[in-house]
Amino acid sequence: MTKKVTVSTLNQMKLSGEKIACLTSYDASFAKLQDDAGIDALLIGDSLGMVLHGNNTTVHVTMDDMIYHTRLVSHVRQKALIISDMPYQSYTSPDQAVKNAARLINEGGADMVKLEGGKEMCEVIAAIKRNNIPVCGHLGLTPQSFKTSDLFRVHATTDETAEKLKQDALAIQEAGIDCLVFECIPSKVAKEVTEVLDVPTVGIGAGVDCDGQVLVLYDMLGITGKKFRFLKNFLEGNDSVLDAVKDYIKQVKDKSYPSAEHSFK
Repeated sequence: MTKKVTVSTLNQMKLSGEKIACLTSYDASFAKLQDDAGIDALLIGDSLGMVLHGNNTTVHVTMDDMIYHTRLVSHVRQKALIISDMPYQSYTSPDQAVKNAARLINEGGADMVKLEGGKEMCEVIAAIKRNNIPVCGHLGLTPQSFKTSDLFRVHATTDETAEKLKQDALAIQEAGIDCLVFECIPSKVAKEVTEVLDVPTVGIGAGVDCDGQVLVLYDMLGITGKKFRFLKNFLEGNDSVLDAVKDYIKQVKDKSYPSAEHSFK
């Protein structure tokens, strides 16, 4: 029997220094392939609004969208931890957040929910945790905060903003998060904050010193054609999608991805 990845597994990986390999997933066929390849965690991201629905941002994704796609992935998962994004405006109050988080767990089959924001989210995070639902935080570039192309820029680039990110991370850790995604921040900032946190960190455009890495599946396969600095097309040089996913996992584990060329200073 395949042993499932749990929150405890992620904590053990942080302590042992084993990198966490995560990818987004939105449907059963890709999810089964990713799970068979040995991925540690699958994120049903609200990025589906862009890569599946064709929108310019994530803000049009609904709770029903997230539950539907989470259910498709959870139906075939054998090993990977399933993290599901709470979509835009689905956690504006503690009561609303608890209700919607429970739907992702109960109707979608998620193991953990993810939400964006810093200190201002502490009350919401604490409420979800009181209901025994694991929570992943998200700092740095937070796509739900933007409705324009200004979305894609590096964050925490000054001493002041880097310190704010650190304090936000410590605050939401105290509120109860179980892991934390850093998106598009300097690698040195991600390293410093990762070292002071007890919970695992997972980076996307945040350097090699996070406890793990995550990419949008369609980006790492070259399907979207995006050219962001942190992206690498893992399908190049591989004969199949399965081999590309296995290569991604290997490079995350052996710390060859992300390299300096895929990181922000």
